Amino acid sequence: MSIVRYSTANDYTPTSFSNLIDRFFGDSVARSGGSSYSFVPKVDIVETDKAYEVQVAVPGLAKEDFKIDLNENHLTISGERKFSKERKEANVHVVETQYGNFRRSFSLPENIDAAKIEAKYNNGILEIAIPKDEKKAVKTTIKVN
Repeated sequence: MSIVRYSTANDYTPTSFSNLIDRFFGDSVARSGGSSYSFVPKVDIVETDKAYEVQVAVPGLAKEDFKIDLNENHLTISGERKFSKERKEANVHVVETQYGNFRRSFSLPENIDAAKIEAKYNNGILEIAIPKDEKKAVKTTIKVN
């Protein structure tokens, strides 16, 4: 058994031969149809007293490029980032931006007010505000007698 350094950085260098094999087969399965989505955007979810706030990092899109569905307390965010090939005088050396289809799904708690969910897209961040329904309190304190 060998010790492998744990890295929290999002680097693409495998830390062991096993990781190299896992990454190779995982990537090839995704490209060959194991998954129809090209990338998974990063998401932050924050809970406040009055709402849940979902922030999805997807720069380079227009607000019309998103599809947001709520079905039986399952929130699904999907869209597509298209690659623009119009670079007539530029020599592109590196492209690290991920392109293609994406989809993220989340199970929401029962205490949301689905009629008041709002979404806005600003500076590459899709922000979804999911207000809590105060009538459907999930948290209660039980007093011991």
